[in-house]
Amino acid sequence: MPEHEQDGQEREFDLRWADSAEHKEPSARARMLAARWKHDPPGPVPFRPEPDHRSSGRGSRSSWVSTVVVLGCVAAVIVLLGYINFRPPY
Repeated sequence: MPEHEQDGQEREFDLRWADSAEHKEPSARARMLAARWKHDPPGPVPFRPEPDHRSSGRGSRSSWVSTVVVLGCVAAVIVLLGYINFRPPY
């Protein structure tokens, strides 16, 4: 083997060596956010935002109305298919 190939094999990047490093450079996004937040820190953000309270009360009504519409369509299809199958032949 030529000498330059042996040097390349010795210098081959080893993931175990990189993972065991004491200092790891932060990603570009982490550096960008750190620089931005240094001058303008972000405000607190709740884990779950407060739900929107609607005065019309349509939130709960629309769910049962849509359920009734879907079940009605399914029943109509079942009745139609039953009518087609049990119709007397001409």
